[in-house]
Amino acid sequence: MTTLIVKGVVVTNPSLNNIGKARFVRVVATAGTVTGEVRSLDSTVLGNFYLHAAGDSVIIEKAPDDKITSATSKVTAVGSPRS
Repeated sequence: MTTLIVKGVVVTNPSLNNIGKARFVRVVATAGTVTGEVRSLDSTVLGNFYLHAAGDSVIIEKAPDDKITSATSKVTAVGSPRS
């Protein structure tokens, strides 16, 4: 089990959203497969991520101004108890 500190509200199906300028975000697939992306402030694609099935999750580290797009998912800002 992973312990996280929740630092913001849940964003459903974010599109070019910086998730409250969060440094770490947790993405959870809500239906089927999810392919998402992270873009920089100038909209350069920094990378993609893939979740295989509903319930799969990943924690992404990003710069505060980086934006996430992730259809069929829920995303929230998180932190570590050690941070």
